Amino acid sequence: MTASLAIYSGLKHAGIDFAVSVPCVNLQELLVLVEEDPDIIHLPATREEEGVGLCAGAWMGGRRPALLMQNSGLGNCINALASLDMLYGIPLLMIISHRGGKGEPIAGQVPMGGLTIPLLQTLNIPYKTPARGKGEEAVVASWKEARERRCPASVLLDLEYWRER
Repeated sequence: MTASLAIYSGLKHAGIDFAVSVPCVNLQELLVLVEEDPDIIHLPATREEEGVGLCAGAWMGGRRPALLMQNSGLGNCINALASLDMLYGIPLLMIISHRGGKGEPIAGQVPMGGLTIPLLQTLNIPYKTPARGKGEEAVVASWKEARERRCPASVLLDLEYWRER
C-alpha cells in the first residue's frame, strides 16, 4: 500500500465524507484519490482558514470533515481554529504534510517546520506522526479523538513518511 493510499484508507474507515484541500506536492496522490471518490465531497480551497470554515459548516450539516494541507497553512488558520472550531467544539481532522524537518531540501520550509509541533501543543491540538505504513491507523485514531474531544486533531506526515523504502 502506498503512503497516500494508507491515508486515504484511513479517511474511508473513519467515515470522512467531506474534504477541503489546499495544494501540496506531497498530498497530490491523496488529493486525486479523494477527488475521484463519489462518497467524499471534495472542495479545493484557496486558503487554509477558508477550509476551516467550510469544514465547520459541513460538520454542522451532518458531515465528517477533513482538511488536507501543508504545515505552512497551519499558521494561516490558527485564528479560525481557535475562534471557531475550538470555541464551539467542532471536530476537525487535519491531514498535514509536515515540511521543514530532517532532509528538507527547501530552506524556506524549515522555519515553519520547526514551529509546527509547538503551535499544535500551544493550541492543545492532538497530533500523531505515523511511520510509513501506519498512516491508516493514525487517521482513524485522530478522527476518533476529534469527535470524542470535540476539537481539531491532526496527523502530521513528515518527509520520512512519504519516502519509498
